[in-house]
Amino acid sequence: MAAIDGLPPLRDVIARHGLDARKALGQNFLLDLNLTQKIARTAGPLEGVTVFEVGPGPGGLTRAILSLGAKKVIAVERDARCLPALAEIADYYPGRLEVIEGDALKTDFEAMAPEGPVKIIANLPYNVGTQLLINWLLPRKWPPFWQSLTLMFQREVGLRIVADESDDHYGRLGVLCGWRTEAHMAFEVPPQAFTPPPKVTSSVVHLLPRAEPLPCDVEKLERVTQAAFGQRRKMLRQSLKPLGGETLLGKAAIDPARRAETLSVEEFCRIANLL
Repeated sequence: MAAIDGLPPLRDVIARHGLDARKALGQNFLLDLNLTQKIARTAGPLEGVTVFEVGPGPGGLTRAILSLGAKKVIAVERDARCLPALAEIADYYPGRLEVIEGDALKTDFEAMAPEGPVKIIANLPYNVGTQLLINWLLPRKWPPFWQSLTLMFQREVGLRIVADESDDHYGRLGVLCGWRTEAHMAFEVPPQAFTPPPKVTSSVVHLLPRAEPLPCDVEKLERVTQAAFGQRRKMLRQSLKPLGGETLLGKAAIDPARRAETLSVEEFCRIANLL
């Protein structure tokens, strides 16, 4: 494995700092720096870009992002054990790495966003990844503060993110992602690439914000998708009964005998706008 910088191999860093991955924190460390560079490259050119990273751990992806020329990385890390290892990276790249100890779910990324282009690149902890994505999809204003999201999830979650009404994995997450972004699966990462190996394959997903999503109130869209997919085996006349059922669907010109997984994003927005 070719070195990408003059820092020690990640296995040495982990051993020296006693950084055993902890299941409670959703940790699985990527040690292959060639693979972390592949993830970082998926985000496109990084020169002059500020990158937000969540859960950097010992810093494998952090190092890849910095080695590819990112202006600055702002990394949010909950595990205090990782801070000394990240401090070594900060010393190696003076002024280009800021580490914030804290919970990413409680972090206001939008408020921290500097002037200039921002991208989010992260090997997300499995236990908080979906909620973080939803938070980034629903900022206070649109277009959002970020230019792109390049994120790693469990493959099952990745399939839900990129799914549309022609796909068995289609659900609420696919509607939200399809409404506000163009999402595609970049590549898969096998379990053996991690330490410790998870029980599932992972996927890197790349999302670009739509400049002008279909006009829709997000709270209404969430209500509709929650009701529709909460009883996805039932016809819409039944699953959407609390919101107006056949009367609402008639106004939207949608057959009440259809099921949630057959509706396009545009049709969900149409229903939401009629609430």
